[in-house]
Amino acid sequence: MPGQLRPAIQADAAAVAAIYRPYVLETPVSFEQVPPVAAEMAARIAKALSRWAWLVHEGADGRVLGYAYAGAYAERPSYRWSVMTSVYSLPERRRRGDGRALYTALLGLLRLQGFEQAMAGITLPNPGSEGLHAAMGFQPVGVYRRAGFKLGRWHDIGHFQRPLQDEASEDPTQPVPAETRPLAEVLACARGQAALAAGQALLKD
Repeated sequence: MPGQLRPAIQADAAAVAAIYRPYVLETPVSFEQVPPVAAEMAARIAKALSRWAWLVHEGADGRVLGYAYAGAYAERPSYRWSVMTSVYSLPERRRRGDGRALYTALLGLLRLQGFEQAMAGITLPNPGSEGLHAAMGFQPVGVYRRAGFKLGRWHDIGHFQRPLQDEASEDPTQPVPAETRPLAEVLACARGQAALAAGQALLKD
């Protein structure tokens, strides 16, 4: 059995922190220097779920194998319909389609929540992440050169963007977009469950 995709809960924090830890300590994928402990990760999960979304891939044995989440693109209020997205998996689960499954569900839910644009930042080069984002419809929109220094060298950051809504269907008479909906509200309806199931269907053993 491939397990399931579900919203994160506070009890997932330690497992999520363990997945993230080697990315912080051993790679420039994350520009954090100190791995967050479980309590800090629990706070991040709670913040994401308060407005955006955080999903985990739970294996058939109950172990968390990966996760994907969205957060604020920027803090100023005019940016509130745009999100930054990220996805992480255990090393042994890479290149098994977990990222595509998590992102399929996450992006579908964000669309139903009413968000307009999904952004992602990728430390370059990272062919695996670049390929995943391209497959999920993200387009490269620019590169910040020598944006961060980690593990003894400077790194460039590629910026990628994916629209979540159909611009052609916008109502020109509506002066301000509708406010976004909480994840719990979206998951309580059939369309939200269908978005989650679309990602679930892509999971492999």
